[in-house]
Amino acid sequence: MTQVPHYLIIGNGRVARHFQCYFTLLNIPFSVWHRRLSISQLELAIKTSTHALILINDSAIEEFAQLFLLKTKLTLIHFSGSLSSDIVIGAHPLMSFTETMYELERYQTIPFTLDDDAPPFENLFPDLINPHVRLAKIHKAKYHALCVLSTYSSLLWQKVLSNFENEYGFPPSIAHPYLMQQTKNLIMDYKSAFTGPLVRDDIETINKHLVALQSDCFKDVYTQFVNVYQQLQKEQLS
Repeated sequence: MTQVPHYLIIGNGRVARHFQCYFTLLNIPFSVWHRRLSISQLELAIKTSTHALILINDSAIEEFAQLFLLKTKLTLIHFSGSLSSDIVIGAHPLMSFTETMYELERYQTIPFTLDDDAPPFENLFPDLINPHVRLAKIHKAKYHALCVLSTYSSLLWQKVLSNFENEYGFPPSIAHPYLMQQTKNLIMDYKSAFTGPLVRDDIETINKHLVALQSDCFKDVYTQFVNVYQQLQKEQLS
């Protein structure tokens, strides 16, 4: 009979709190330890656990494992998207975690990106049905850079919503249908989702935009997007 895992969740940040919530919804047994608790409490939790999820800052993961966990029988797992470790298994949950906890169905859709040499997902999380893929460790830094790059779109939307509200007096919700449609377009067919004056090669409109943004720091962002798009077009033609 397969042993029922008991997880030791190390850390108390957003990701740690989300997985406490996820495991609670599924009645998966777990303990929690973080730096405001004593080492004796950590030692006690180790004795009753089978797996340790080290959900702390990337730079501290291996040091923590070496100090407290390597001599135990625990299966050691980290959730960092960029860390490549020979002593802790990488399983990156590809999701943005807010202060608000999610419902079970959303947790179960979170994809995991496993290190290419990791044990089977079913060995790490036998009670989870989440989709999962594998990635060679040499690609992790770029993989995570791409994940983070995608989050920068939030800065653009914060800029739009803030200016709509504070400069024009619009309710921010006025842009929600526009945001939702862009998101749906990306999900339905990401290759054709990009629209606007760049796609139409409307240089006159682009120049008007740059003039309008003359005193705005986002002018540089706009200009860089123009440059990147033009470079991509050249690469496709070559």
